Amino acid sequence: MGVLVLNQDFSPLALCHVNRAFLLIFNAKAELVSESKSQVLRSISKSFPYPSVIKLNSYVSLPYRSVILNRHNIFKRDQYKCQYCGQTQDLTLDHLIPRSRGGKSIWTNLVTACLSCNAKKGDKLISESDLILHKKPVKPSFIMFLKNLNHQKQNEWAPFLEPKAHN
Repeated sequence: MGVLVLNQDFSPLALCHVNRAFLLIFNAKAELVSESKSQVLRSISKSFPYPSVIKLNSYVSLPYRSVILNRHNIFKRDQYKCQYCGQTQDLTLDHLIPRSRGGKSIWTNLVTACLSCNAKKGDKLISESDLILHKKPVKPSFIMFLKNLNHQKQNEWAPFLEPKAHN
């Protein structure tokens, strides 16, 4: 199970293993923000809270982080479902604008498709086929990927991954 790591300013930074999170807290490099209600870390003589969210005590400056474009991440973005029929078996990638027509391998031109729908579409545009694209593909943000990585923790992580409301 992963632990959400927040920067000193409470912005989402990364995920880490619970052992790493515990060591960061124990060595006073981070503080516990949220703990699991159902689990506890135990040593021979003590019990410790099981971290769910931690915040670093010093700010870490990182360059802009984007999600790598690869097959696995496209499947993850599309929730492992064909974007035409919803099937979850025999998945592959489909170029909305086929490569034979100059389509590029970019986030907004690639979708998850089952083999059957991909074969039906062939090298046609969606408008030339009888398929319906259920969700327009977008380039995911790093935060969007963090939100979708660990469904068990999503409720505990939600306050830190939702966009801030501006008044």
